[in-house]
Amino acid sequence: MIVQKENKVLRENAGNVADIDTAEVKTVIKKMAEAMFKEPDGIGIAAPQIGESLRIFLVAGEVVSSTSEELRQKEKMDDQIYLTFINPVFKKVSAKKNKDVEGCLSVRGIYGEVTRPEKVTIEYFDEHGKKHSRGASGLFARVLQHEMDHLEGTLFIDKAKNIHKIKAEMP
Repeated sequence: MIVQKENKVLRENAGNVADIDTAEVKTVIKKMAEAMFKEPDGIGIAAPQIGESLRIFLVAGEVVSSTSEELRQKEKMDDQIYLTFINPVFKKVSAKKNKDVEGCLSVRGIYGEVTRPEKVTIEYFDEHGKKHSRGASGLFARVLQHEMDHLEGTLFIDKAKNIHKIKAEMP
């Protein structure tokens, strides 16, 4: 279950994962993937969004280039592919920024324009404890920054302008 904006865990700095290759971490990642893929618009999720104050987030494979070797080697969850980022750190962010509309699984029905660096370089560990460094631009860079904010206790509505609510459609 995805916690909503009123939950205190979303406002905490998440703790580093000391030992990556544990059953506990694997369980958290599995719960995160299940929660993200249950949502029709879920393209990223951070551990605090399922109530776990850990520096872990996932990004759906559809956001990343499908030619990525790393993605081809990923375990699939019901044909859903995702990348796991554990203890991530931005190494570079571009000076050039762009603005786009964002929403969040923990802030349902609210959208707003957020200005973020256009490109980033991130260093992180995968679920097997292997260290990676990769650059990202476009939507992928935006999702990385949005999820990283969750690890710092920040919600997109803290940075957004032109915030608007969208009512759920009645069936």
